[in-house]
Amino acid sequence: MRIYVGNLSYQVTDDELRQAFEAFGQVSSANVIMDKFSGQSKGFGFVEMPSKEEADAAMRSLNGKDLRGRALNVNEARPRPAGGEGPPRRGGQSRGY
Repeated sequence: MRIYVGNLSYQVTDDELRQAFEAFGQVSSANVIMDKFSGQSKGFGFVEMPSKEEADAAMRSLNGKDLRGRALNVNEARPRPAGGEGPPRRGGQSRGY
């Protein structure tokens, strides 16, 4: 099961995220999402756990818990919208006028 973890401190590492979830079972992967230009954390990440039961226990226990001074926002990750992007952006596009 893929788990979204939000409101992460910008100092949290992949290893720290993994350790927090390993208390509840096996973790396949744990990734803090980084800005590709600045290299700084975006303040959220994803954890993959093979067991739904362990993932559910981790989500219940860790949601709202403190990690490095921030209360975590933990829930099941939602799939990306079709096309991999959100709604169309305004500005920067020519309308052909």
